[in-house]
Amino acid sequence: MMTPQTEAELAEIVAGAEGSLRIQGGGTRGIAGAGEGLSTAKLSGVTLYEPGSLTLVVQAGTPVAEVEALLASEGQQLAFEPMDHRGLMGTSGVPTMGGVFAANVSGPRRIQAGAARDFLLGVRFVDGRGEVLRNGGRVMKNVTGYDLVKLMAGAHGTLGVLSEVSLKVLPVPEVVSTLTVSGCDLAQGIAVLSAALGSPFDVTGAAYDPAAQVAYVRLQGFADSVAYRAGQLTKALARFGEVELVEESASLWQGIRDVSALAGQAGDVWRISVKPSDAVTLIPSLGAVRTFCDWGGGLVWALMPAGSDLRAKMKVPGHATLVRGEGQARFHPEPAPLAAISAGLRAQFDPRGILNPGLMR
Repeated sequence: MMTPQTEAELAEIVAGAEGSLRIQGGGTRGIAGAGEGLSTAKLSGVTLYEPGSLTLVVQAGTPVAEVEALLASEGQQLAFEPMDHRGLMGTSGVPTMGGVFAANVSGPRRIQAGAARDFLLGVRFVDGRGEVLRNGGRVMKNVTGYDLVKLMAGAHGTLGVLSEVSLKVLPVPEVVSTLTVSGCDLAQGIAVLSAALGSPFDVTGAAYDPAAQVAYVRLQGFADSVAYRAGQLTKALARFGEVELVEESASLWQGIRDVSALAGQAGDVWRISVKPSDAVTLIPSLGAVRTFCDWGGGLVWALMPAGSDLRAKMKVPGHATLVRGEGQARFHPEPAPLAAISAGLRAQFDPRGILNPGLMR
């Protein structure tokens, strides 16, 4: 495994590569692939942190835990709540900031705050030629040029190797409370989440566990505001089942974020994105061992028997990605026009086709 310690070393390695490179950050997602390993884990450290401006600049290999500890010391947090894959994947390693943005890893708060890419202000990366490129900046009102910042988020290292990221952070809420609604079947559970998200009460998390038949609705903010909103939502959701208030629920949402319900169980794990209303039709058709819903039902995690290919079973519009199973991550086929655009982008940024080849195909 090659582990450059500077951006210049990273560029030199990519420029001189004679074959494929398998890019990884902290190695927590366990994605296999062809080529020689190239890790950004040694590109670590905080370049700039301005709490008053809610901005942070870090090298790509900086551990997420290190960043979270720094932000916590100033009463701030990563708004997009990135999951830790280690429990679900059964891997070791250390989650890194570059890995988070390369995969656009976003947790339960995405339904309210947005995805990881929505907080990315600027990037520095090495393309497939070994050239160092930068785009965006260190402020929130930088809109010049092509938006390569958003393009790199979720590209999984196929367009370039991130070396530095600039991002916006947010204050930590004063109170985190959760309403649980028990005794809900699948249709009722999704209806609970839809009702909560359709309310004016600023819900920051909406998940449902089909096995336990429990819906979870999270509220965050100032204590008086959360108390008022919880009271109003309790009345609104009472028609679906028994509503209870869990005042200390940070650990609960950490488990939801990391999909702990599916961790430690044999089988393949699939991540499926659909319209929340379609989850009611989708889940019974899968034949899954276990499922879990986040994002109001728009994100379905499915534990399947080994070797299952959910892409052929999708009876509703959406995208299915193999997160844990044999071989590399397998992504949903792109429509022909989008596939042509993707191929064109890869040809421009990685003309030799050496960066994580085939990973997203």
